[in-house]
Amino acid sequence: MLKLKGVFSALVTPFNNDGSVDYGALRANINWQIEQGVSGVSPVGTTGESPTLSPEDHLKVIEATVDVVAGRVPVIAGTGANSTEEALDLTRAVQPLGVSATLQVTPYYNKPNAEGLYRHFAAVADLGVPVVLYNVPGRSGKEIPLDVVTRLAEHPNVCAIKEAAGSVDRVSAIRQVAPDLTILSGDDSLTLPMISVGAEGVISVCSNVIPREMSQMVALALQGDYAGARAIHEQYYPLFRDMFCDTNPIPVKAALAMMGRIRPVYRLPLCEPTVANQELIRKTLTKLNLI
Repeated sequence: MLKLKGVFSALVTPFNNDGSVDYGALRANINWQIEQGVSGVSPVGTTGESPTLSPEDHLKVIEATVDVVAGRVPVIAGTGANSTEEALDLTRAVQPLGVSATLQVTPYYNKPNAEGLYRHFAAVADLGVPVVLYNVPGRSGKEIPLDVVTRLAEHPNVCAIKEAAGSVDRVSAIRQVAPDLTILSGDDSLTLPMISVGAEGVISVCSNVIPREMSQMVALALQGDYAGARAIHEQYYPLFRDMFCDTNPIPVKAALAMMGRIRPVYRLPLCEPTVANQELIRKTLTKLNLI
């Protein structure tokens, strides 16, 4: 079973001015992330604007990521969908690329019942690629119930769950029913408290901006040095807060553009942040000496 631990950057998908994928910026960001010490990368999740990528772009971004990573760290590829057949098709398509695992979001909008959720995730896991469940009710409108997590944790290919429900309590609850299932935080600001009760890392938005510092914070926490980890958390809490002043990934892409790493380009219906939010982001980056 694949064991995931540490910081996994939920990669942004950079675009050129015409809206096409900027593969040069993507490659540069991946190399920088690895050089700065992240444990792995996760392309084409929420932060990678998966809802606005065409099926062709979706697969090409994952392929490019695997190519650049070249086996240096695990790649957790976002191949989830609200249609089981689409999730299966995407996962089959990335299998030969050599991804380490796939990130499977709770099916959104159709809000399946518990049995439907179980069958959906189990069908993807049956393909043989390790699966990271992605619990994000704020996006999907549906939480993965604990009894479903319990059942899925028994599947040999379900290796972890990304908890992005904003609840530290969920970590303890999952530990009670599925003690061997790896839990990864899906909320940057809750990473430290989640690790304190049993999580083993984070799939992070903010590590796009501060990969080294996020990696240091998580490493200290996993070593039991909570004082050291808390010092980093407190220093960068303003960033954790302000990267969610608008819908993710609008703020983090704006921040990376201010740092000169990508262009400030989105695909509709996402667009640039308001002037007020741009100033808030710029002020926070400046205070943290990131620009």
